[in-house]
Amino acid sequence: MSYIPSLPSREFLWDVFQRVDTDRSGEITANELQRALSNGTWEPFNMETVQLMIGMFDTEKKGSISFEKFGALWKYVTEWQQCFRSFDRDNSGSIDQNELKSALISFGYRLSDPMINTLMRKFDRMGRGNIFFDDFIRCCVVLHTLTTAYRIVDGVIKNINYEHFLGMVLSLKV
Repeated sequence: MSYIPSLPSREFLWDVFQRVDTDRSGEITANELQRALSNGTWEPFNMETVQLMIGMFDTEKKGSISFEKFGALWKYVTEWQQCFRSFDRDNSGSIDQNELKSALISFGYRLSDPMINTLMRKFDRMGRGNIFFDDFIRCCVVLHTLTTAYRIVDGVIKNINYEHFLGMVLSLKV
């Protein structure tokens, strides 16, 4: 999907939806969506990111999304793209460690440099010291999801039964 400054018309989205729905099922799967998305590097979107996004919008847990959910997902990706571009200060098409740190600070995270290093290693698929658009989305969603899960237990992990913790983590879509 390329950047569109405002929400496109329903007709435009329907046209895109029909092109993406290659099996004509009326639903879009993660595989179909991956083929339709670009992270700006001529590489397909990271499948883990695509599955994460499908899971966020697939409230019926079918493994696919309808046209209406596709419209919401389009808006979501467009908003992330605007966010990504605002932190990609050198317009390289990727976020380096300093840009990631700035982004996370603006989101309210005050993480140590070693934790920023950990996030870079985790989400830098190419091992080049930068994170592409799709992995930036995944990094931010995973960080938000884990932070939310941690807050549910009032930030006291040591008092959680191991199986309870495993159940909590395994139930997350990360």
